[in-house]
Amino acid sequence: MSERSSTLSIAVMAVVTAAVLQGPVAGQAPASAKTKTSVTKKAVPRTEWGQPDLRGIWDFGSATPLQRPDALADKQFLSEEEVAAVEEQVAKNRSDESRASSCGGVGNYNSFWYEYGSKVVGSKRSSLVVDPPDGRIPRMTPEAQKRQAAEREARHGVPNDAPTPGGWLEALGPAGLRVRCFFGNNSGPPMTPGPYNNNVQVFQTPDHVVILNEQIHNARIVPLDGRPHLGQHMRQWSGDSRGHWEGDTLVVETTNFRRETVFTFYGSGPNMHLVERFTRVDADTLNYEYTITDPTTWTRPWTVQFPMSRTKGPLYEYACHEGNYGLMAILTGARAEERAAEEARRKKN
Repeated sequence: MSERSSTLSIAVMAVVTAAVLQGPVAGQAPASAKTKTSVTKKAVPRTEWGQPDLRGIWDFGSATPLQRPDALADKQFLSEEEVAAVEEQVAKNRSDESRASSCGGVGNYNSFWYEYGSKVVGSKRSSLVVDPPDGRIPRMTPEAQKRQAAEREARHGVPNDAPTPGGWLEALGPAGLRVRCFFGNNSGPPMTPGPYNNNVQVFQTPDHVVILNEQIHNARIVPLDGRPHLGQHMRQWSGDSRGHWEGDTLVVETTNFRRETVFTFYGSGPNMHLVERFTRVDADTLNYEYTITDPTTWTRPWTVQFPMSRTKGPLYEYACHEGNYGLMAILTGARAEERAAEEARRKKN
């Protein structure tokens, strides 16, 4: 499922890029890397104890790609005509996808299962990455590039969802966290729009916030009482989160990741330092921003920003059957292939 979702995401981005290029060229609008939302306290719903009310179910699907397509170069913002073209093409793609795959083979999804966002972000940015200004994830460090090259060599000829030969416990592979159902494609942390289940529910008390993602129902309990992080002796798959308020913005800092995260494809690892910002804009909008810093992976920090829209819900159970049932078959098949390869080597020698 992870490999298919990634492929479809790339396909959608390609279609969106083509649509944008057909539109008229618009001038670049000035904006800072981190957009500040100006709201009055009266416009922001508040809890009984006076904090901005983040509670509810929020949809974070988006038609805007994470990174700016290469063809758009330094174009940070789209014109109204380009936005309309993107959204029209995305809608057409859904219809084409439905006709093409509704009677597909075993394992195929039709458009019923997909729930990409249908709208470009309100700022009309050409990417969700707002910093660096080029809208692209920064270059990887030489050390990180060497790590990825070594992994590619070790996994030469190995399917994306299969374990590295001999790596039964430690080598998850580039999609391992998803295939083994530890995390979803979009749940993070940090959250990033994906092909489906782009929903998150926030629970809130005066001294805690709970962030519950629909995909693989991952829940983070975030203390707001100033307690320190657990430290490196208590690393966790989703990291160790602590929160505090900066004015009307909830800031959640997460460190102590166990090892790779859902950003495995981009090379993330245990040294990732994540800062998320949640700002209630109005009755129906929650602005979400995150900044990733990891000098062992990327040459500079980078920031993503997009709005979440209030939705009635409810959240649904995301039954990740690859981890519940399919993993035994994945490992059994991989082990059989290893034995066959070893037998072939013995006969050859």
